[in-house]
Amino acid sequence: MFMFFFVSVIPELTIALIGDTNSIEIGSKNILLDHDKQTSVEQFSSKLYDLCGRHISVINMLGLQNANEFPLNQGIHAFLLLLPNGQSNSHYSSGVQWLEKAFGKESLSYVMAVVTHEQDENCESALTELKAKSRFEEKRYHTCRRNMTDEKEIIALLEKINVMVSENDPHCYSSKMFIENKEQKQHLEPSSHKEERLDSSHSLNISEETEKRKKQHQVDTKTLLSRLHLEDTFQQKLSPAEFLKIGPSVKQDHETSEKDLAHTFLQRLMMLDYRARYIPVKQDSSGLSSSTSIAVVDTVETEESALDAFYNTSTDKDESKLVNVHPMDVQMAVFHCSDSFLKQNMITKLSQCQYALPLLVPDPVTKDVEFPLWTFRQIRKTWKISQTKDDSSIVTMKSMPIYKAQTPMVSFFRLGSLSVSKSQLMNTLINDRHSTFFHRNCPGSTKSRLLMDGVAEIAWYCPAGKPSDAFTDCVAFCNLHGDALLFEQQRDIVIEESSINAILVPTLEKGDKSSTIITALLKSQEPLICLIVNDSGNAVETKNGKYKMGLKDKSQSDVSAELKRIIVNILSGPHKTFQLETMTEVSGIRVDEDDTLCLEGKCAAMKIMKLLQGMDVSKIKDTFLPCQGKLWHEWCQINKEQYQLKGHIEKEKCKKQQELRSIRQIQCTASCSKLMKLFIESLSSLPSTDKEYFLKWIQILIDALSTDDLSSILQSYDEKWSEILSLKRKHDKSDLLKNKQTELEEISNKLQSATFGFEHIFREMGQIYEAHKSLQKQPERVQTHWSKYPELAAQLMISGHPMELMDGDAGHVPLTWISSLLDEVIRKLGDQRVFVLSVLGVQSSGKSTMLNAMFGLQFAVSAGRCTKGAFMQLVKVSEEMKKDFQFDYILVVDTEGLRALELAGNTTLHHDNELATFVVGLGNMTLINIFGENPADMQDVLQIVVQAFMRMKKVKLSPSCVFVHQNVTDIAAAEKNMDGKRRLQEKLDQMAQLAAKEEVSAAECFSDVITFDVQNDVKYFAQLWEGSPPMAPPNPGYSESVQDLKNFILSKASQSAGVTLSQFKGKIRDLWNALMNEHFVFSFKNILEITVYRKLEVQYGNWTWDLRSNMLTIENQLYTRIENLKLEKVELSYLYKEMSKTYEEIQKDMTTYFDDNRDKEMLVQWRGRFETKIKEFHDEQVREVKRKLDEVLQQKKARKKLDDQKTEFEDKLLHKSKELAHQLKDQTKDEEELEKHFNSVWSGWVSELTADIKPIEDIDLVEDQDKIIQELGIEWILIEESRTSLKYKNMSEVGDYSDYVFITKHQEHCDNSQRLEEETQDKEQAMLASAWEILKRILGYGSTQHNELHTSKSSLPYEKQKCIRSLIDKVEQQTINIIRSKPVATRGYRSTYLQEVAKNVKEKVTDFESQWKYALKKEFTVDLLLYVFHRAESWLSEAHNKFRINNDAATFVESKKKQYSNIFRSFCKGSSSAVVLGELICEKLKNSTVEAVCNKTAIDLAGEMRCNFPAFNGNRLNLEKHVLKSLAEKENFDDFITYIRHPRKQVESFIKEEVKKYIFTDNRNKTLNILKKNVDDISKEVRQALSAATNKVKTQSGDTDMWVDKFSTLLTNKLTFDTICSPNFSDINNFDFLKEEIEKGLVSIVKEMSNISLDKMKEFRVKPDEILIDQLCRCCWVQCPFCAAVCINTLEDHSPDDHSVPFHRSAAVNGWHYRNTVNLSVEFCTTEVASDGGFYPRHDSDESIPFKLYRTAGPKYANWSITPDGSNLSYWKWFVCQFQTQLEDHYNLKFKGLGEIPSEWKTYSKVEAIKSLDEMYNL
Repeated sequence: MFMFFFVSVIPELTIALIGDTNSIEIGSKNILLDHDKQTSVEQFSSKLYDLCGRHISVINMLGLQNANEFPLNQGIHAFLLLLPNGQSNSHYSSGVQWLEKAFGKESLSYVMAVVTHEQDENCESALTELKAKSRFEEKRYHTCRRNMTDEKEIIALLEKINVMVSENDPHCYSSKMFIENKEQKQHLEPSSHKEERLDSSHSLNISEETEKRKKQHQVDTKTLLSRLHLEDTFQQKLSPAEFLKIGPSVKQDHETSEKDLAHTFLQRLMMLDYRARYIPVKQDSSGLSSSTSIAVVDTVETEESALDAFYNTSTDKDESKLVNVHPMDVQMAVFHCSDSFLKQNMITKLSQCQYALPLLVPDPVTKDVEFPLWTFRQIRKTWKISQTKDDSSIVTMKSMPIYKAQTPMVSFFRLGSLSVSKSQLMNTLINDRHSTFFHRNCPGSTKSRLLMDGVAEIAWYCPAGKPSDAFTDCVAFCNLHGDALLFEQQRDIVIEESSINAILVPTLEKGDKSSTIITALLKSQEPLICLIVNDSGNAVETKNGKYKMGLKDKSQSDVSAELKRIIVNILSGPHKTFQLETMTEVSGIRVDEDDTLCLEGKCAAMKIMKLLQGMDVSKIKDTFLPCQGKLWHEWCQINKEQYQLKGHIEKEKCKKQQELRSIRQIQCTASCSKLMKLFIESLSSLPSTDKEYFLKWIQILIDALSTDDLSSILQSYDEKWSEILSLKRKHDKSDLLKNKQTELEEISNKLQSATFGFEHIFREMGQIYEAHKSLQKQPERVQTHWSKYPELAAQLMISGHPMELMDGDAGHVPLTWISSLLDEVIRKLGDQRVFVLSVLGVQSSGKSTMLNAMFGLQFAVSAGRCTKGAFMQLVKVSEEMKKDFQFDYILVVDTEGLRALELAGNTTLHHDNELATFVVGLGNMTLINIFGENPADMQDVLQIVVQAFMRMKKVKLSPSCVFVHQNVTDIAAAEKNMDGKRRLQEKLDQMAQLAAKEEVSAAECFSDVITFDVQNDVKYFAQLWEGSPPMAPPNPGYSESVQDLKNFILSKASQSAGVTLSQFKGKIRDLWNALMNEHFVFSFKNILEITVYRKLEVQYGNWTWDLRSNMLTIENQLYTRIENLKLEKVELSYLYKEMSKTYEEIQKDMTTYFDDNRDKEMLVQWRGRFETKIKEFHDEQVREVKRKLDEVLQQKKARKKLDDQKTEFEDKLLHKSKELAHQLKDQTKDEEELEKHFNSVWSGWVSELTADIKPIEDIDLVEDQDKIIQELGIEWILIEESRTSLKYKNMSEVGDYSDYVFITKHQEHCDNSQRLEEETQDKEQAMLASAWEILKRILGYGSTQHNELHTSKSSLPYEKQKCIRSLIDKVEQQTINIIRSKPVATRGYRSTYLQEVAKNVKEKVTDFESQWKYALKKEFTVDLLLYVFHRAESWLSEAHNKFRINNDAATFVESKKKQYSNIFRSFCKGSSSAVVLGELICEKLKNSTVEAVCNKTAIDLAGEMRCNFPAFNGNRLNLEKHVLKSLAEKENFDDFITYIRHPRKQVESFIKEEVKKYIFTDNRNKTLNILKKNVDDISKEVRQALSAATNKVKTQSGDTDMWVDKFSTLLTNKLTFDTICSPNFSDINNFDFLKEEIEKGLVSIVKEMSNISLDKMKEFRVKPDEILIDQLCRCCWVQCPFCAAVCINTLEDHSPDDHSVPFHRSAAVNGWHYRNTVNLSVEFCTTEVASDGGFYPRHDSDESIPFKLYRTAGPKYANWSITPDGSNLSYWKWFVCQFQTQLEDHYNLKFKGLGEIPSEWKTYSKVEAIKSLDEMYNL
């Protein structure tokens, strides 16, 4: 009964649910729809009836299904369009579109939009998006939950539906409406079989119909853009920047969703994949029909019904579903939504894909026709014309921008609807294997084409100069899409511009619509071809130039062949030509270049081009770009010559540098050409978009400028090259081949002159900048903005423009320009990390094409020019991809091709080696591009590349590599690929062995050189062209290979951190500077690595200081405890434990430093070594402190007897003082009287107390020394003379030791490390001279040796001089070691110590003589003995004095006089025991406090200076800089000589001096503050101890013993505290009073300490200068064997790293001179090792060693890394000039001849010399 009620009742309301099935959750609780059956109209909703008591019918039409048959008798009151939240925008558009198509426009009045959402979702954004829709009405909008279970929401929805129903008239959408809509659709459907005739009485008003169609087109366009997700970009256009970035990879052969279709199309197009047009679309739930889906008819399975269904021709059409977007609509939608620059890129790529290009484009909104001339500007076409002359075929090549080409144009258009494809027919004329024009039979084609109708497309046929060419010259083909009857404006323009018009019509009848047009064409002068679809007639020429031909019953190939014949026939006669540029004159159309911004850019560019009009292209660069031509090339040549100097190298270098400056001066003068002024002005002043147009216009116009000249030169080059190859194949070695090669070189030079491109203007900018920068110290005549040039270039580089890195013409890197440019990029972007990708390969192997396709770059591949030099371009990593990479950009370095070695032999080979080494070194990864499969063709390239990688390994750079085989015929054959890889591996191994010989390497295979996996690191590329150029499109397999390679590169790159831009800049400098030298490996100086290492050295200094500082504190505390007799043994374990916390913190700090540092990849090579060094330092510090404290314990034990006596002495002194005071208590109170009494008895007390103890006497070192020397058999007179002259004191600093030597054999060998030797006196002369010297001494005339040293020529080779000096230094050090090893401080001095020293000296001198051909005089032994005794004197005296103070009883008792005098006076005054004890304690506290404060202050001051004093807070190099600066400021030659001979001694002296100056002068107040703080700290400790001791005694009722014991114990670690004899003060019972007395005394002590002299610190154990010397001088002190420069490594033992120094010195500093002359050498060893000169490593060497092989000269040379970089410090040039006379006197040599000082050196001032030290440090 209940069901019957619902069936029989007419529904009050019928609702149809349409939209996405995902927008509703159907279920039993769903009020609106509790079932998922579709199109159910017989059932009422029981839930709605229960809810509101109304009969409501709900129809389920979700999924946008087929609505072909309307199932209702009743109407529908509301179409509820369900939209899922978050996708409401797109679903609304597709839903409305479906509804309109299925039910007609009338149905749109009944739509209610319902956005469904989950429980917690917000729908506000959905409403905002829908409001933008023109058809949307807010009052017809509702939201509810997706499960539709909320009754309130459903009731509110029904109320809104009621309102809508009441507003609509009629109230519902009826079945009648549906039927009328269906009939109207069928009536409007076009028919291709019969002509449509409309009765004039029913004809619509044309203008109304046009307007209606226009509006509909706008709606459809909006829907299309929405489907493609391009609606936002129609106004805000897409730009190239959105595609010039590293984004997600493009998936090949994968279906793409409709929303991604446009972007996928563009991405694949940019990769030259012509299949971008045919991207399969992934189906979603919106119901889009698929062109590949097959309908399934569901019928009752009976045999009869199955037959009926099969024979039924009226298969239901699924019209309710949206069809796929037409491929050409995708292309045109992207075109309309792109800015002009992306349009240009897009059209250029379409042209490369051999597709037709839009010529006339109607605006999708206004329908105005636009001619996009701008988009053609970058397209260049090349073709060959074959002509027969004198029975021989002559092929002429033409290459030009297509907008300038004048060609015939054949235009095709149709009149009416056709059954054949016009576009497909045209394709057979151009390339029958490629769909140049898209046609109806192409994949993805649909009937619903929206944006192509009315578009005229153009394509060019370019002949290859072969007999098979369809046309002998370039021909343009124009195709007007759509019915030409409907597009009158486009049709007329095309007809007007065409050379031949070809029309296609269904039939040819008079009186139809097309007859008027055909008649006009027949009357026209231009040829006409009429193709009649439904006619079978053959081709006939009805009148001159007018042809007609039927297409019926003819094959397409026959039609094509006939058409070609007709067109060739017409074009063989006179015909009109077409040129794109002339289209701008056509009225009624818009030209895209008329845009204001484009015009402004063009206007600025034209100002420059006007300067060039009428000029010979080959003279443009010389006229307007003078800085980069001959001048720059000369500069480069001279700069390179600096590294291959001969003869007087420094003089030649100065000459070369002057020449370089002169060229720069000329460049500066010539740098203001009008062209550059205009260019810079535009670049600086134009807004960004105008600037982009300006740069494009410049590029376009310049390329066009040289077109004709380049074409003819390239033609000549091609012909000549072919002739040479022909002769080579014949193995012709005659003069003819040489002549042809010479002619080819001449053509190449001509080509270089005629080549004028955009890069040359930027090259000129760079040269202007470098010229001014190098001369900026000088006043500028002409004020230019050259300093802004790097900023201008940086802006362009950041925006994606390639920048020239290496000038290919000059083969040089403009370092100053590139560095400044990158500095500006860093300033704008920050020091971003980049992954550097370099590319190498032979010329014309498609490197630039591959990169452009891979990354969408703009490396030049047009204008007939290959890449010259090296260019770099930044490619940004998109935000969505950054999470996968550790860098922000990929920096691509594209290079010129490695040229064929046949051309220029060794010169080219050297250039290729340079280029390969440079870019391989720069790259994190290098792509090696190989063209073809022939291993012989690869050999030269592989040898160069392998050698480059071998060099990288030697200089510790480790790039990766990928080999790319291009133009491989069959990349699918896996077996063939494996064979190819095997052959490549063999070839690489072979090349590695060849390169190993040249680079002196042990590598036997390529994997020894670089990590290489032949399975993965070799990629095969298909041929670029699918067929034969110039008409072949790119091979789709090529773009797939590009994508695969890109993915592989990015995969590898994701494992790399890349480099920062600043590191990249440094790499450029390092690599290029090294390449300037002949030996790259020896010349390479990795500045980045050096910088990182120096920072690590600073950190190492900080870590070691922390350990040392902590150890000093521990040592101080333990020393105090030992002195207080509280420690009898020091355990290593205890020291380790005390150090553990600091050591662990340092270990953590080291781990953090090595793991988290941005340069951690580089730091890893030193990590193990530095961790070991820190451990060794830690252990050494512990052992050293243990040794020191053990020594203190031994001293303490040694003087235990005296210490015990000291207690007894003090007890007796106290008793005697007290007793004497008691005796004199009532006699006098006068201080003087008391003092006299005390003094009168004091001497007696001392004598009494020390009567039984032998005193320690003073020592007489001079007497002992003389006695010991005489014992060696040396005459007294020699000793006396030496002492009188005092010359022995400076023995180590003497420049000439010849007067110490008897010459026994004539020498003709060079001296040490000299190529050079001095003439010597013969034995007889030497003996005579020696006898005369002895006679003079006997007669008492004294010695004139010192004077003669400076005036006479030395008779001793310099090698021997150095040997003697080395002997002196060695003996001196041995003496110091012997003396310091003796226990003088603990056991006193013994004369046997000096006897041991004398014996050692005698032995060493004897050994030295035995190895010599010379005999040393006795005077030498005497002076040497006195010298080493003198050096040991101060230490012996100080140590013995210390021993005497600590061990002499009389001395100790005497030192207590003042203390007991005070006690005596106190007792006399009647002071209590507490007062006296207080005074006694204060006296002891005073002495120990001074010692403790001074020791602590010394440590604190050392720490303060180590951290904050500039000279001490860095690494070894920093200290060196300040030492040299100090020497220069003082200008003391003797100090310089000490530094040169004994660098450590001078550095120690510098540290002592600086510490003294810091403490006593510069930072006296800071020092006093530190001192005061330490006094306060100690005072605080004492007060706390006083309180604690007093409290304990009071609490425990203790006595004086307890108080003293407690008090001294609390201060054990802080102060040394002598024993106090407590029994003498046993009467003390008021300890508070004692405390107060001591506190009073403490105030006095603190006050006195605050005013203490800082000199007091010199008296104590710890001294700040000694601490700093220990810290700073524990480094490498090895000196350069050539110039004596000191290795600057902070580690003492830095093996396996070589010794090195940033800048070496002039050889004159170390006394080098030329053989057989007295001429000093001024050369620098950094220059020498790059020269062709040689040297003699030893004085007895007969053969010289080439400087370039200096490491082979022996051990002291082998471990030195001397980089031949030609750089030298002006500091040493200044030194040589400033101290010329002193140096000549010191070495007894002269600066003349080859040793003449270059005049330029004398221009350096001291200020400049000191400033150059910063250059050394900042290197």
